[in-house]
Amino acid sequence: MVTIYDIAEHAGYSIATVSKALNNKKVSEKAKQKILDAVEELHYTPNSSARTLATNKSWMIGVVFGENLGIGIAHPFFSQVIEGFKKHAELYNYDLLFVSRHMGLGQETYKHLLHRGVDGIVIVQSHGEDEIGKLNHAIPTVYIDRPTNEPGTVYSDNLTGSKLAVNHLVENGHTKIAHIMGEQTTFAGIERAKGFKKAMREQGLPVREEYLVDGGFYSHAGGREAMIRLLSLNDRPTAVYVAGDVMAIAAMKVTKEWGLRVPEDISFVGFDDIKLAKHVDPALTTIRQDKGLIGQQAAIILLDKINTQGSTQNVDKKMVPVSLIKRDSVHRLA
Repeated sequence: MVTIYDIAEHAGYSIATVSKALNNKKVSEKAKQKILDAVEELHYTPNSSARTLATNKSWMIGVVFGENLGIGIAHPFFSQVIEGFKKHAELYNYDLLFVSRHMGLGQETYKHLLHRGVDGIVIVQSHGEDEIGKLNHAIPTVYIDRPTNEPGTVYSDNLTGSKLAVNHLVENGHTKIAHIMGEQTTFAGIERAKGFKKAMREQGLPVREEYLVDGGFYSHAGGREAMIRLLSLNDRPTAVYVAGDVMAIAAMKVTKEWGLRVPEDISFVGFDDIKLAKHVDPALTTIRQDKGLIGQQAAIILLDKINTQGSTQNVDKKMVPVSLIKRDSVHRLA
């Protein structure tokens, strides 16, 4: 097995210089390049235990993940966010340690991560109580989709997303617009509903109570049940803004089952732009979240906190822009 001593001998530098170069510490560009060339030529792979001893780091980041649909990391939004986080963390040789979702965000989870010696924690959970955030702990932490008072949180511009959705429907002649809300204990659900009401007021349109329906935790069943309630009204909406694509796809399906046409009878706008959105019939107009960028920004913030021993105070909330993706689920009224 190739060791750091072999690299030093091959490159013609001391072990101390090689160690500095491999840990991104200050050495001359000439030395760094020769050492990296030697690493490549000899196919050197650093020993994780030795690297931990040399740097006083575990090179592991704990991932606390939770969602209410029971599908885990296959969740269409969070899986892409985590992939964006992972890609950036891997550039700096970090591994991810996933904590069982059954552990939640309590003190036991923090103790478990402390025992495993992780260098940082990323919390991807937009609902429920956050006991970790209440602890006076020393592990750098970043939150995704869950703004807190702690420095370091990344989320989408949900308010602007709702405004884009409502404005697009109004531009196409719709005034009777309903909203299938996301679970109102989640940050995203609350913000998107708030944005919907604000956008409707700005357009001079009434927010009718019967047009506000809670779809729950962004599930197919939740979207279906919420849409049945809207379809059962005597005065149905001509358009529905749905707080999540999975719910929107379910709502479109049940609308067609009731013998109505989509979008000619009822138009739909979703939120997320999951991969399936462009493959349904009709293709779903939706608000795109940049899921990869959310993950990347969270990783940048967390690594900065790790490298500054958690003392970074200028990192507060990072709001990632959203965009309207026009497809075929919105009909222009005459």
